[in-house]
Amino acid sequence: MHDGEPAACGDVTEDAMLDGRLRLVQPRKGHRAGSDAVLLAAACGAVGAETVADFGAGVGAVGLMVAALHPSCRVVLVENDPALAALARRNVVLNGFEGRFSVCEADILAPAAMRRKAGLSACSADLVATNPPFWPAGRVRNSPDAARRAAHVMADAALVGWLRAAADVLVPDGRLVLIHRADGLAGLLAALAGRFGDIVVRPVHPRPDRPAVRLLVAARRGSRAPLRLLPGFVLHEPDGRFTPEADAVHRGRASVAMG
Repeated sequence: MHDGEPAACGDVTEDAMLDGRLRLVQPRKGHRAGSDAVLLAAACGAVGAETVADFGAGVGAVGLMVAALHPSCRVVLVENDPALAALARRNVVLNGFEGRFSVCEADILAPAAMRRKAGLSACSADLVATNPPFWPAGRVRNSPDAARRAAHVMADAALVGWLRAAADVLVPDGRLVLIHRADGLAGLLAALAGRFGDIVVRPVHPRPDRPAVRLLVAARRGSRAPLRLLPGFVLHEPDGRFTPEADAVHRGRASVAMG
C-alpha cells in the first residue's frame, strides 16, 4: 500500500486490461471492472474528445482505458469514495499517466456549489463518460460490501441529478456517453429530456439470439436532434466465444461505433 492509502484498499489485485496495455489495481472483493467498463471506454473512443470526465470513476477503469486508447486526451476521474479515489491515483501512477490525469473527490449528487468546492468545475469537459449505478433498490440483492452496493444501486430520481451534474460539467454541445441496463431505457430517456438531444442508442446483446441486456448511449448537451437507434452489438458467439468485434474491443484494437 502507498503512504496515506486507506486501509480498506489493502486487499487488492492487479489486473491486465486491453490485452495488457493497461494495468488496474482494484479491490479483490466488491465492484470490479469488466465488460461494461471496456464497452463504455470503447464507445467514448468512437466519439472522441480532448477533455474527459469519468463520473463515478471508482478505481479509474473507464478513464484509464480511454486514455490508453487515445493518447492526446486529458481525463478527470470523479469519485466520492476516498478509498477508491486513492486506488484511482495509484492506477494513474502505475500506468504513467500523471501528466494527463487529475482525481476529483466529489459527490456527483451534491449541490453545484459543493461540487465546485470539491474542484468539479462547470463547462470543463468535452465528454462525460459514466457507468452510473443503474439498479433500483429492491431489484437486486443488497451486497454486504458498501462500495459494491453504491456502485450498483441508485434510486431512479437520483439518475436525474446525476445527468444534471453531467450537463453542468459539459461544455455547450459536449457529449455524454454512458452504459445502462436495457430495461431502463424509458427512465433513462426521461432523465435525459430537456438537457440532452441527438441521443444515440446501441443495444448490447449477450448472444445473437438473446435480448439486449445493456445499452450504450451517447447524447449531446443542448441538442434537439432526434433519437437514433443503431444495430445491436453482440458480445458472444453461440458457443460462448467473443464475436470478432467484441474480441477486438476487449483487446483495445477497436471502438464501438456510436453513429
